[in-house]
Amino acid sequence: MIKDNQKVFNRLLTIMDAALTAVSLILAYIIKFYILNDGPGVGVLPIGDYIMLLVFIVPGYIFLYYRCGVYAPKRTVRRRYEIYGIVKANTIGLAALIIILYMIIREINFSRSVMAFFYVLNVFLTASARIVLRKSLQTIRSKGYNLKHILLVGYSRAAEEYIDRILDNPQWGYVVCGILDDHIPSGTLYKGVKVLGSTGNLEIILPENKLDEIAITLSLKDYDLLESIVGICEKSGVHTKFIPDYNKLIPTRPYTEDLMGLPVINIRYVPLTNTGNIVTKRIMDIVGSLVGIILTSPVMLAAAVLVKLGSPGPVIFKQERVGLHNKSFYMYKFRSMEQQPPGEEKKAWTVKNDPRVTGIGRFLRRTSLDELPQLFNILKGDMSLVGPRPERPLFVEKFREEIPRYMVKHQVRPGLTGWAQVNGLRGDTSIRKRIEYDIYYIENWTIGFDIKIIFMTFFTGFINKNAY
Repeated sequence: MIKDNQKVFNRLLTIMDAALTAVSLILAYIIKFYILNDGPGVGVLPIGDYIMLLVFIVPGYIFLYYRCGVYAPKRTVRRRYEIYGIVKANTIGLAALIIILYMIIREINFSRSVMAFFYVLNVFLTASARIVLRKSLQTIRSKGYNLKHILLVGYSRAAEEYIDRILDNPQWGYVVCGILDDHIPSGTLYKGVKVLGSTGNLEIILPENKLDEIAITLSLKDYDLLESIVGICEKSGVHTKFIPDYNKLIPTRPYTEDLMGLPVINIRYVPLTNTGNIVTKRIMDIVGSLVGIILTSPVMLAAAVLVKLGSPGPVIFKQERVGLHNKSFYMYKFRSMEQQPPGEEKKAWTVKNDPRVTGIGRFLRRTSLDELPQLFNILKGDMSLVGPRPERPLFVEKFREEIPRYMVKHQVRPGLTGWAQVNGLRGDTSIRKRIEYDIYYIENWTIGFDIKIIFMTFFTGFINKNAY
């Protein structure tokens, strides 16, 4: 049994980080002037001047670590997020240090090489220390120490999913002691976790003070008990958290509003409903599509000639797709199939070794060059550079009934490329998986995320192994 010692732990981490920051700067000086050179030469500042800088650097970096979430509880946080916080804090710190030293107070005698070594060493040493510490804690927890004992109040889908995650991640150091529920018989087991009794037993169990946390996992039908249970838990002083039984309906990080003291939870937060974000993304689309059209015009001209010579019919193929706010538009592509009777192409997707696909069409599909005319769709405003791929009305009607949350994708403009596509979900791949990636993109959109996807497209997104 342990108590919530995160504050004490963070103080120890703060001392460790402060020491590592100081050591990193001193080591950087030694590497630059004693290992790579024969000692400080004429005009080189003595090490004492660098040590004096630590008076400002150490508290500054500790502040940045706090701001970047480095000291947040780490039991359930993945290692890469902790390291990302350390890199982010050090990057901001180095930038601020350079600006202050070389631009504001103009102390140009401080070695830039020392600053570069300091950055690398501090990131490496701090991240390494955290990894070693994390591994040590995991080893300790695997032996039954440093565990957090949790009682669940309410048997529900949320309770089962919570238990599943805890059992799948023993390194977190959580132990579920049991469940209290008014409807499930005592003694009922779920993966080794027993129902201990009714919620009325909570007042008997809590005074014994042997729990580290209480997780309220009531089913929806029992939410009338929520207020009284929270009141009992708060009187005990035991850390209490609430795991809603409607997690399938809301995103992992719901967007909340304060309506004059009344909390309002939006079912889904879509950053691109913000006017500023819409304008910013549209400007990026216009500029990007114009640049794309200019740069790829020789390729498009060559593709147009090959399509025309390859088989009779139009060069550009127009197909109805569903876009923003469920409105239909005609998406442009280079024709990659033999010309068909009107309506024939609407019946189904192409399949492997489809006889309708022309020779040049197969090449254009594999390399995604058939989609270059969509740059004009982007310029018109039908599409965006980045977004969920648009689908035909026939399949939209089919999928909206079969796949939960499918229609969420139409809250933003469809894209030439997207998060699902750069992760390999193109052509004949799982629609359900694609929607998961599309919704993640929609809920987490930023300009930086768009730029990342565009760069990933250049390295992973053009060759389509699933295109037929």
